[in-house]
Parts: sequence; C-alpha cells; structure tokens
Amino acid sequence: MTRTLDLRERFNKALMPTYDDYAPEVALSHGKGCRVTDLDGHEYLDLAAGLAASVVGHAHPDVVAAMTAQAGQLIHTSNQYCHEREVELAERIQRMLDPTGTTDSRVFFCNSGAEASEAALKFVRRQRPDRPVVVAAADAFHGRTMGALALAGVPSVRDAYAPYVFEIRFVPFGDAEALAGAVRDDTAAVFLEPIQGEAGVVRPPDGYLAAARRICDAAGAMFVLDEVQSGIGRTGRWFAHQFEDARPDVMTLSKGLAGGLPIGACVSIGDYADGLQVGQHGSTFGGNPVSCAAALAVLDVIERDHLMDNAVTVGDELAAGITSIGHPLVAGVRGRGLWRGLVLTEPLGVQVSEAAKAAGFLISAVRTQAIRISPPLILASEEAGEFVGALPGILDAAAAG
Repeated sequence: MTRTLDLRERFNKALMPTYDDYAPEVALSHGKGCRVTDLDGHEYLDLAAGLAASVVGHAHPDVVAAMTAQAGQLIHTSNQYCHEREVELAERIQRMLDPTGTTDSRVFFCNSGAEASEAALKFVRRQRPDRPVVVAAADAFHGRTMGALALAGVPSVRDAYAPYVFEIRFVPFGDAEALAGAVRDDTAAVFLEPIQGEAGVVRPPDGYLAAARRICDAAGAMFVLDEVQSGIGRTGRWFAHQFEDARPDVMTLSKGLAGGLPIGACVSIGDYADGLQVGQHGSTFGGNPVSCAAALAVLDVIERDHLMDNAVTVGDELAAGITSIGHPLVAGVRGRGLWRGLVLTEPLGVQVSEAAKAAGFLISAVRTQAIRISPPLILASEEAGEFVGALPGILDAAAAG
C-alpha cells in the first residue's frame, strides 16, 4: 500500500465527507515555490494555489521567517488585547485602498471569506434596518455559512438551507440594466464579486462596477464588493475594483491575504468607515498575530518583487498560449492577471482536471465547462509555458475518457 492510499483510508475513517464521497486523490507532503510533492514523491506544478490562496507560493522564506519570529513571541491574544501586527496590517490595507490617505476606512479581522461576508451582512443590517432586500448576482459565491450562503446565486448550493434572514434578489452578472431594475427603495445593499470566481472566472463588461456604484448611490443602497479571490494582487492591482471608479462602501478579503494562513477581513470605507460598533460583532481568533505577521510578509513580497506586474505579464502569456493551441475542446480563456478561466466546448471539466493531475499539474474544475487557473503570483513564464505545452495532451486524454 502506498503512503497516499494509507492516508486516504485513514482520512475516510476520521473526517466528514464534505467535499467528496472519498478522500482526495492527492496527499501532499511539501511544497516549494510553485511546485508541490505528494507523499509518494510525485511532483506537481500547482496552478490552483490552494483555491487561489498561496499567492507567493509554498514555503516562501520571507513568510516562513515572519511566522516563525512571531510564533516565538506571541501566538494568540484574543480581541481583549491589541498587538502590533494587527494594527500594522490594518494600516497597510488602508494604504492599499487609498495611498493618498484621503479616504477613511476601518478593518475588522476574522478567519475566512465566509466570516467576512457575515460581518458585511451584519453591518448592512445595522445600517439599513428598514430595507429587507439584498441584491446579488446569479452564479455568485460568497461562502458557506448561513448568511453568506443566502447570497449564493447557485440553487443547488443554496436552496436546501432556506429560508434566510434577508430576501435576496438575483440578477444576471454583468448586466447593468438588470441591476438598475432590481435596486429599489427596499434594497439595503448590492453584493458583487468584481470577477466571479466559483462561476468560472467570469469577468463583467468594462464599466460594470462603476455603473453598480452609481446605481447604489441613486437608490441609497450600500455597495459591497467581495474581493476574497480577486484581491491581493491577483488581477494586477491590489483590488480588482481599482481598475474602475468603483470604490465600495464595504469590501471583504481573505484567500491570498496571508498567503495560505487563515485570515479574513471586512473593511468599511468612506461614509461608512466607522463600521461595526461595540458589541455588534467579534472573533476569538480574528487578527491572530501569526496570521497578521504572515500577511505583512506576503504584502511586502508582492510589492518588492513586482508580483502584480508579473501577474499581468505571465497571465497574458498564459491566456495567449492556451488560445494559440487551437484545440477543439478550448472555447476560450477569460479572466484577468493570474486568474484565468479555461472555457471548454464540452462538459469535461472534471476529466480535464484529472488528466492534468496525471500529467503533473493541479488545476480546479469549478464548472463542468470551466477550469480555474489561479497559480501563485510568482509563476514564471517558463512554468506557464510548461503547462501550455502539456495542455493539448491533457485535453486529448480528457476527451478520450
């Protein structure tokens, strides 16, 4: 029996089968940069990055050093005390939002994107108690806790847990006219992803977010942007909404913020900068010193090594390379930076993901006809080319079954 098979059998006896009816096929042992190795020594080029979280790759020495130093000083405090790393990270996020310092904002730290969504929903309810409706997008995903799940525009994910606290009005993503028609005087807020991640990396038309901002202003609704996947440099800017004049009232973050350690943030901005008040919310582990230290190191690496520029350059090379192979299974490539959706002509997403795994590449089949490619932002042109070169064989294997 291999070490992987042994661990999978132990997994099945110890963990709930929440992701599949059998343990994951790959049991990872360690990683370095953009590559990971399983328990039996097989190496993979990681183009999934832990669901887009490992933005500076695996075992980055700067992040490891920051975590180690902080763990040797202070691992946990709870929210009854403050510590330097938490304040430094909040200040850093404020500067990332507005380097000029003219826009006021406040940060609430939690542990995940779903928790950040919950905090945002609670804030919306406090600010608009007389407005019972929230507008969200079809195919949206904002997390799996009950409040966040209400916003999921995917009936198969959402319907079994209804009813929800808010009435959610869903509109087609990217359709500004439909959004304008849905946002009325009963609307507390609009929740959107700048680019939809779990839907298959769906990018809206240029100007859509700016239009959403205007629509919210006209109706007196709050504008909430979920930058959990799109944030922290993945698209080539710190936050994807910075490509347009579309500053939100509330922004949620997680995934890449600490390079893979659990962290989330809900940021209140501008007229709403005061945020949640005493007793309205909390988190035992929110703002954890080790996670905050890791996050500061991640942001330093992204800035110092010009990884947002790399995301644009290598992301464009990757998209162009995939398009150039001219394979009949490739319908197109969408997205931005190092966050791409490979769109298929046939519903073979799982088969493509499995064939890629067999060839030594980790990717995510987020839809039957869409593959998410979200590698670390350190991905080199040669590594992107390695995948493009292998892709025709991967697609052939998937089509052959």
